[in-house]
Amino acid sequence: MTRFVARYVPMEMAALWLFELLLSCAGIYAIIAGPWAIDPPAAAFPPAFASLRHAALLAAIFGGSGLVIGLYRTEICIKRRRLLLNAALAAVFAFPVALLVGGHFSAALSEVYALWLGKLLVLWLAFVVASRFLLRFAFARNAFVRRVLVVGSDAKLARDRIAPGASQRFEFVLPDSTRPDVPATAAPPASAGPVFVPGSPAPASSMAPASLRRDRIWAIMVAEPDAGQTARTLEPARQSRLRGARVFNEIGFWEHCLGRVNLDRIDQNWFLSGDGFTDSRFGTLAKRTLDIVVSAALLALTFPLMLIVALAVKLDSPGALLYRQVRVGLHGRPFTLLKFRSMRADAEAGGTPRWAARRDDRVTRIGRFMRSTRIDELPQLLNVLRGEMSLVGPRPERPHFVEQLAEVIPFYHERADVKPGITGWAQVNFPYGASVEDAREKLSYDLYYLKNRSLLLDLLILISTVRVILFREGAR
Repeated sequence: MTRFVARYVPMEMAALWLFELLLSCAGIYAIIAGPWAIDPPAAAFPPAFASLRHAALLAAIFGGSGLVIGLYRTEICIKRRRLLLNAALAAVFAFPVALLVGGHFSAALSEVYALWLGKLLVLWLAFVVASRFLLRFAFARNAFVRRVLVVGSDAKLARDRIAPGASQRFEFVLPDSTRPDVPATAAPPASAGPVFVPGSPAPASSMAPASLRRDRIWAIMVAEPDAGQTARTLEPARQSRLRGARVFNEIGFWEHCLGRVNLDRIDQNWFLSGDGFTDSRFGTLAKRTLDIVVSAALLALTFPLMLIVALAVKLDSPGALLYRQVRVGLHGRPFTLLKFRSMRADAEAGGTPRWAARRDDRVTRIGRFMRSTRIDELPQLLNVLRGEMSLVGPRPERPHFVEQLAEVIPFYHERADVKPGITGWAQVNFPYGASVEDAREKLSYDLYYLKNRSLLLDLLILISTVRVILFREGAR
């Protein structure tokens, strides 16, 4: 794995993206400039057609489309139907962009170019699907699973806390289970080496470089809640790190490998230690510029759609066109959030706020479609232009829920230290929340964003949001 925006990403997927990008560029160039050209021959086009620049441009468009749609996510290779759907959507998105950017020819040649581009996309699609099926075969045999050795007096609890929320990329093992030839409950032969009791501090031998290589350990996670019991664990862990091994404490592993914060382990000191939580003048200016430019462009592009939606809302059920609701904004200041009304006008006739539920009977017919496609959120672009929200940030909650959740979830108020957003790190990593436990899970992502926020992370979230909208992930 390699680090990207303060988080490790699967090295095999990053390498696959780069490999496919370079191979696509070379393949397209061979097709347009070599003897293997797909009809029509390059001679029918201007010299720019058969240039390396044209090939690189098409390869970048194809690779970028696959990245936006989610073709480079590990779980896509495991789900066959989702893989085929994502690949087809990537081709559908790439075609008009490639036609617009690369097809600067006469009217007659443009039609020929479009046909040629379609054939090229079919070849690219076949190549991408074939490579994913090879990866799927490798994943089925645990070829890219990272083994994490969990050590310390709290090792078993730490493993149980982290394993349910981790992806298929990790296998968490205790010191007694790193030897596949020695069952944890069996008495080992004298030559097999020591077998350790789960949850006990691991001796130095289990963290020695030779042991880590033998047991195929990718990283060590130290789980030591009691500072008085750390000597036997921390010293060998420190030595392992100095010799080049990856060593994390439990908090660090959650952040760098899972992209979230372990709420059970952080305290006030977490906010003071390490890097993060900082905004430079350039970063603040760049983020605000991005908010204004993108929200203004989206308002202009979606204005015809919003007129149609407004008419549909009016015809579908009686009530106001826009739903105005007080939400908690930056530093706890209230503001009025705008949405297209997706529920009946009497949805909260009793005056008490309610969580949205799955198949909520308060949602109108057109509202169900709007919520699943996030179209009801489009008026919030006006909130962004007014500076009340950002494109990216924690989702704003209602004051009633904020006070309720802050009483039972530590550090819940801290999520208001950045502007709320239309989309956020929690929204692209966790489904729709409708309970206190869901709010706690989402806070673990919000605090990660709060600590690691950057323009690069914002761009990553915006790209991931396209996938969330297209596949209606987590909508209610």
